[in-house]
Amino acid sequence: MNFTDKISHWGDLHHPKILDLIRMLLGGFLVVKGWVFFTNSAYLRDLIIANRAIRQSPEIITALIDYVTYVHLLGGILIFLGLYTRLWALLQLPIVFGAVFFVNIVSPYFDSELWLSILVLALLFLFALIGSGPLSLDRLFSNINMDWAKNQK
Repeated sequence: MNFTDKISHWGDLHHPKILDLIRMLLGGFLVVKGWVFFTNSAYLRDLIIANRAIRQSPEIITALIDYVTYVHLLGGILIFLGLYTRLWALLQLPIVFGAVFFVNIVSPYFDSELWLSILVLALLFLFALIGSGPLSLDRLFSNINMDWAKNQK
């Protein structure tokens, strides 16, 4: 059993159902945030340009806007449904890490976006570790595949 299988097995054994509700709320939040970025890309462009750590190339800025927007939209939907949750949580981590340490940390200390970004970052780490849980499409599809394999014998 390799390392990723051990993490997957541990996550399946230690996953209370309340975490599925939290996973769905996180996915819904990411979809809403992605939709805000999709409908108001100028806001996201201003956030990226205000960060001096990123080279001010129009191609890089456009690529970052597209990555952030579509990973939030698609990843949020799939995290909500519990389909490839670990993968999509890992793809979200650089975005939210950047939001915490390059965008929100330079804001005033008691900015609510900072605390919300820290919470989302912690939840993404959690779901990257424990996975989808019992109330997810991943679990449903694995049960269907197991039933199909039994019927083929």
